[in-house]
Amino acid sequence: MTDTKTALMGILLAAGAGRRFGSGANAIGGKLLHELDGVAIGVRSARNMLAAGLPVTAVVRPGSERLAQLLRAEGVTVTVCANAAQGMGVSLAHAIAATRDAQGWVVALGDMPRIEPATIARIAEALRNGARIAAPRFKGERGLPVGFSAAFGGELVALKGDEGARSLIKRHHAEVDWIEVEDAGVVFDIDRQEDIPASL
Repeated sequence: MTDTKTALMGILLAAGAGRRFGSGANAIGGKLLHELDGVAIGVRSARNMLAAGLPVTAVVRPGSERLAQLLRAEGVTVTVCANAAQGMGVSLAHAIAATRDAQGWVVALGDMPRIEPATIARIAEALRNGARIAAPRFKGERGLPVGFSAAFGGELVALKGDEGARSLIKRHHAEVDWIEVEDAGVVFDIDRQEDIPASL
């Protein structure tokens, strides 16, 4: 049995409104349900985390039954954030509170389906090796996912609004271990339908 007090947890933020995605996103979870090569965007993002060897908890907004069903079928734990409409920071705080026994968290977004599992595994390994915060960098650009040690649990559960963890990273910039990667997926997200690649 896995000792949750020594396990890193993958956190998939999948509670956004997806308003910029346009038609087809009116249904709750619409963007993350959009299929790429027959697989929903949100499911692809979850699979990348699972392939990196992490247990994954996904946070969704109320009414996202179809997305939650698909994620659970992949072996993902799903938690519903009642106040998700208040912003990403609220969703992230909710997810951290739901997994507070973890030794750390690797946080990714549901609309970033191109991140390579090997990159996610490198972030997790950095945390296991003592990094307090770990993040990938692609050609000088900061990317996701970001890893946080358990030392930041208190600050993470206190997050509010839509800023996510950016303010926390800014405050603790000197403590970030930057992982240089050749994975363009760390800076690629899907906001609009025109962002969707022909294939992954």
